[in-house]
Amino acid sequence: MKMLVNPGESSWKKELARPVFKTKAINKIVKPILRKVKKNGDKALFKFAHEYDHVDLDSLLVEEVEIQAAAAALSLELRQAIQTAKNNIEKFHAAQSTPELIEEVMPGVVCRRKSMPIQKIGLYIPGGTAPLFSTVLMLGVPAKLAGCKEIVLCTPPNREGKIHPAILYTAELIGITKIIKSGGAQAVAALTFGTESVPAVDKIFGPGNQFVTAAKQMATKYGVAIDMPAGPSEVLVYADETANPSFVAADLLSQAEHGVDSQVVLVSPTEKVAKKVKKEVEKQLDELPRKDIAHKALKNSVAVVMEDPQMAIDLINFYAPEHLIISVANEEEVVEQIVNAGSVFIGNFTPESAGDYASGTNHTLPTYGYARNYSGVSLDSFVKKITYQKISPEGLKTLGPVVEVMAENELLEAHKNAVTVRLNYLKKNKL
Repeated sequence: MKMLVNPGESSWKKELARPVFKTKAINKIVKPILRKVKKNGDKALFKFAHEYDHVDLDSLLVEEVEIQAAAAALSLELRQAIQTAKNNIEKFHAAQSTPELIEEVMPGVVCRRKSMPIQKIGLYIPGGTAPLFSTVLMLGVPAKLAGCKEIVLCTPPNREGKIHPAILYTAELIGITKIIKSGGAQAVAALTFGTESVPAVDKIFGPGNQFVTAAKQMATKYGVAIDMPAGPSEVLVYADETANPSFVAADLLSQAEHGVDSQVVLVSPTEKVAKKVKKEVEKQLDELPRKDIAHKALKNSVAVVMEDPQMAIDLINFYAPEHLIISVANEEEVVEQIVNAGSVFIGNFTPESAGDYASGTNHTLPTYGYARNYSGVSLDSFVKKITYQKISPEGLKTLGPVVEVMAENELLEAHKNAVTVRLNYLKKNKL
């Protein structure tokens, strides 16, 4: 990790730049994949499974017998951990439900707002270098709570044509039974256009590599919504002398091991703290099974010494991290000043990995600075809000003239007339 000492605000954009996507090159690969899946359906998915996953599949659909066998392949300890995480995620997301809003804005004019579930949902679950069964919980639980009618899960198979049993067990625990053996951009294409085996969906959720991300963004051009723009995973830790350097180093490395294009940032008020953390990072790095990945990610990363506390907060809000860990003496004061972050972890004993797995909050979060204008996945992500209005004759007598004046001044005579004909009817019939 390179170190910066009191960098000026004008340098933040350059010094804290995320790894750059080779967008043109990626799109050049992804566009033909979408085109082939749209044209050839399942045939294209089988071909891509052979080409990218190095497996010849007999069927794209996971069979019931595979799902039922998954539990036996997992330890009791893991099954219990998944169940505990599910319970916490369910509790927190169920609490996000809001009642129907009914408001009489003026006599005789009643407005309503109600949440309705998005009917068809596609969940993309990575299964390559790390089978993210935790993401099944993060996406599947709120989808079920929201009442989504159809949930389709896509995840890549291994070279034996199998899906990781933890993914199958977690899906079955939630009640997701339509599981497709397909990954990468081709899975996103299938969810976008539909194939013989894969239903087209209304909204696609889930993290993935740069190809999956590009495919999701392209899907929006075909009327399919996505959860959010997303890039590689990232964390920013704000730590002072009250923080435990080994804890901070562990948090930084927990994100660095995600992928070579991940980024981690340390912000500290003194060089002494920063150097202690860097030393711990080097010590812990050698012990990680994924140290080669983490080592490359650290080349994208930076330790920032910022002596001015307000400047430190300004820098954090500028960076808008996906994950923000606050380990400083005045933690609550700092928390209240954070306006741009995907999820915030407060205090020395709140590791980011708790939110990744089991605390109850959602780990599907905006990256690449999108925390400035996007929220992480929540129950609201799986519903849309419909508004209603009902106007009584008396209400129209009051509101109607207001609408007539506004429509007339916008030169929209038909809009005005839609009110006028009703007011004339009421007057003629003495209602």
